Amino acid sequence: MGRSNFVTPNASNNSIRYKAFQRKDLDSIPQIETLPYDERLTMKAVSAVLPFRVNQYVIDELIDWTNVPEDPIFQMTFPQRGMLDPIQLTELTDLITRNAPDDILKATVRRIQNGLNPHPAGQVELNVPMVNGAPLPGMQHKYRETVLFFPSQGQTCHAYCSYCFRWPQFVGLDELKFASNEAEGLVNYLKEHKEVRSVLFTGGDPLIMRTSVLQAYIKALLNPELEHITSIRLGTKATAYWPFRFLTDSDADDLLRLFEHCSTQGRHMTVMSHYSHPRELQTPAAQAALQRIRDTGAIVRCQAPIMQHINDSATAWADMWRLQVQLGAVPYYMFIARDTGPKNYFDVPLARAEEIFHEAYRRVSGLARTVRGPSMSATPGKVKIAGVAKIHQEKVFVLTFEQARDPSWVGRPFFAKYDPKASWLTDLQPAFGEDTFFFEQAMKDFKRTHLNNTWDNNPTQIEPSMLGQTNWE
Repeated sequence: MGRSNFVTPNASNNSIRYKAFQRKDLDSIPQIETLPYDERLTMKAVSAVLPFRVNQYVIDELIDWTNVPEDPIFQMTFPQRGMLDPIQLTELTDLITRNAPDDILKATVRRIQNGLNPHPAGQVELNVPMVNGAPLPGMQHKYRETVLFFPSQGQTCHAYCSYCFRWPQFVGLDELKFASNEAEGLVNYLKEHKEVRSVLFTGGDPLIMRTSVLQAYIKALLNPELEHITSIRLGTKATAYWPFRFLTDSDADDLLRLFEHCSTQGRHMTVMSHYSHPRELQTPAAQAALQRIRDTGAIVRCQAPIMQHINDSATAWADMWRLQVQLGAVPYYMFIARDTGPKNYFDVPLARAEEIFHEAYRRVSGLARTVRGPSMSATPGKVKIAGVAKIHQEKVFVLTFEQARDPSWVGRPFFAKYDPKASWLTDLQPAFGEDTFFFEQAMKDFKRTHLNNTWDNNPTQIEPSMLGQTNWE
């Protein structure tokens, strides 16, 4: 290590300049100009509700325009008809067609947005830490060891995924946005919470920021008083949507030196890369970016949700995991689509997700079996569908917590009635005649106490009587 210079690998189109297209630019995208008028009108209507942003690299290198609209990357980045209720879509297209006043269009859009469950899994009510009765902006602390931090300068992305569960961050719903513009609050919080081991920078995408801005946040975590912070993670889609962030951007070398510095300071630096389809890993630029990241000592872990129209096949996942391993990255998670935004359009039932996961899992070697899932990031924690079994003549889902608000729940198996249509934890019923799942009463007590603000709202201070007899250290 200790390198002061990085040599940019040969990569196709390594001189490409970043150019973003948003809703107002739809008509200027040459490939979109060829689509029928009704499809373009639908895109304008859907993108009034859900965020839309794409760039030239995604358009030119990742989308197969001979296979539109079925192409998975097109489905993942461009608005689609099925993402809104048909009645809502008709209402919006009518308003747009007759050039309705902006205030009427905006009011209609807000009404639709507020009906799409903008913050699932208790993100606002239960995850935001509070100190002395005041919330800490731009932070979430759901699990004992991990704090999520949302830097304000990272509240956009190089391109948007149409299924993004954090879509409210990008549509002007400021009252629902997580963001912080200073590291002091984060550092002070971490000084008081020695149980935290890992900080995850997320957004948006923290790698949309200039390296100098990101460096200020990260170097604050290298404070000798924060030696208990052993892991720094960056949640990003840049490796897929803009690999030139690590290749030819003006501060790409500075970014890599920052990664290397963290590694030499004894911190586990991880790039949490969001790959949804094998094609995102197949371009020379994408592969060169991964090599440069790995050369710094940083680790790349890969995760994505399973989505209809995009990757709902065992072949797609097996191919993706194999390629990740080949390129030196670590398959990490398959997630279930969160119950927000256009979930109905992308829904894959839990039973089908379990089938796809295990079929793909059987096709790969042990090197790729680091992956976990399919997992739901639900209010109580990350719930994995471990399998389907028949016990005492009853067909059931076998479930476990991969992570939980109460660490004592992790790894504990529990059972739900098999339901081929269920797509989220709240759709499931306990098996074997039980009235509730084992964690439900504890969660009710936790919510009641938490929402009444009778104690500092953070999961590291949960009383044992609320969530089991837990040793928090």
